[in-house]
Order: sequence, then C-alpha cells, then structure tokens
Amino acid sequence: MAQLSLTFRVLRAVGLNYPEQEYGQVSLWTVIKRVIKTYRDSFLLKFVMNSWLLAPLAPRKIRPWVLRTIGCHVGRDVFIGSQVWVDAGHADLIYIEDHAHVTGLTVLLCHKRELDNYYVGDDYAKLPYKTGEIHLGKGCSTGTATLIMPGVTIGEGAIIGAGSLVTKDIPAWTIATGRPAKVVKEIPERSAPESPDASKG
Repeated sequence: MAQLSLTFRVLRAVGLNYPEQEYGQVSLWTVIKRVIKTYRDSFLLKFVMNSWLLAPLAPRKIRPWVLRTIGCHVGRDVFIGSQVWVDAGHADLIYIEDHAHVTGLTVLLCHKRELDNYYVGDDYAKLPYKTGEIHLGKGCSTGTATLIMPGVTIGEGAIIGAGSLVTKDIPAWTIATGRPAKVVKEIPERSAPESPDASKG
C-alpha cells in the first residue's frame, strides 16, 4: 500500500491525473518504464516520422518502420502519409494490413473516456478509459484528415472520404464519408470484357 501511495504522489506531482482505478494497476517502476518508452516513441514520431531529410523514403519505408517500432502491427507495402497521428500509448491495438493507405493528417485513436456512468457533478478526469482495437483492412484508404475512433474496423478495399469521423465499422469495398462516416457507395466488381466472338453473334 505504501508503494501505491508513493505512485499516487509521484503521478500527481508531475501532473498525471489518471483515473484512480488505473493507479492500483501500476507500480512506480512500471510508470518509469512507460515514461522512457514514451520519450523514445515521441522522438521517433516527431523527428523521424516526418523528417524532411528522409522524405523520399518516408511514406513506404520510414513511417511504416516507425509505427512497427512503437508497437503497431503493420503489413507489407503500406503507405503512411505525412503528419499521421497514432495513439502511441496504445500502439499495440493498431492493425494495418498489406497495401493499406493511411493518408496525411489521419488520426488513429484507440482510447476515449467511458461516459456510460457520467452524471451531473462527476469529475470528468476520474472517468475510466475505454480502449478498442483499430483494424485497417487490406488495400483500404483513409482520406486526408480522417479521425478513426476506438474499436473501428475498415474493411478490405474500403475508401474513407477526406475529413471523415469514423465511429463504426465500414464494410469492405465501400466508400464512406461524413461526420460520422456513412457508406455512400458500394464499389462494383469489374465486369469481364466481351469476347470478340460474342459480339458477332
């Protein structure tokens, strides 16, 4: 209990006002390790992810490598645009499949406050967090400045319009846009070309 009290004091002293439920799940050493990882990840995200010096290699080589290094699950031949923001504290909840395009200014958010038991007079800062995985399917694309909320799956080949807020799953091979994003079109299958013999009949 003394250790928890010390953790309480240290966290509050540095301004980390996490919900009290979370304090009982961490030790001071856990907090120290997390702080070190946060500094490392912050350096990679700030100075490597969008480095002008590495710009030619950034979208398909450097940025996917950075995301893997901080804990995201990133497939092959993934495109990551400039100024993409990921929830680094929950990077292990982000899954980006092969050939996906995460365009510039996209935000992948894996946590939010749990509001189910929030009432007048409650302290918002003490509400627990709700986390959820984000899955970006094979070959899907997020439009510029898309915000993707926790627990969302974007299906294979789906396209999200620029500036969208994605709060629910988007089916494969659809186009969705808006705030919140809604499916506006299903992507058709390519029809087989007519054979020359068929046109003569």
